[in-house]
Amino acid sequence: MSSPFSTSVLRITTGTTETVTDLTRHCEEFLARTAARDGLLNVFVPHATAGIAVLETGSGSDEDLLAALHTLLPADDRWQHRHGSPGHGRDHVLPALVPPHATLPVIGGRLELGTWQSVCLVDTNVDNPERQVRLSFLG
Repeated sequence: MSSPFSTSVLRITTGTTETVTDLTRHCEEFLARTAARDGLLNVFVPHATAGIAVLETGSGSDEDLLAALHTLLPADDRWQHRHGSPGHGRDHVLPALVPPHATLPVIGGRLELGTWQSVCLVDTNVDNPERQVRLSFLG
C-alpha cells in the first residue's frame, strides 16, 4: 500500500541552450518507487524562469514550442528585467505562458497521459543550467 503523499526532487541539467526536456520516464519511475495507485501527480519547477508543459515530443513539437516562445518572447532589450544574458527578462515572463506546474491523473499506478503526450521541463534560461523539479504524489 502506498503512502497517501510522497515527494521527491529531480536534479536536471539543461545546459547552455534553450531546451524542452522530457520528464515522463522520471515521473513513471517515481510513481513505481512510491507504489502509487490512484491519485494525482504534481510536477513543479521552483524556478522563476522555467515551466512544465504536457506535449508531444520527438516529432518537432518541442522545437516548435521553442520557436513559438521566441516569437512571443524575443531575446532582445525590450524587457525591464535586465541582468544575465541579453533578453533574459523574457525568461522571467515564460512561467506566465508555460506554468511552473502540472497536475496529472494517476490510475492503477500509471500516468494517464494521452497517446502522444509527455511531461516536459521547458527552460529558456541559458544562464542557469541546473534545475530542480519536485514530483509529489497524492493518492
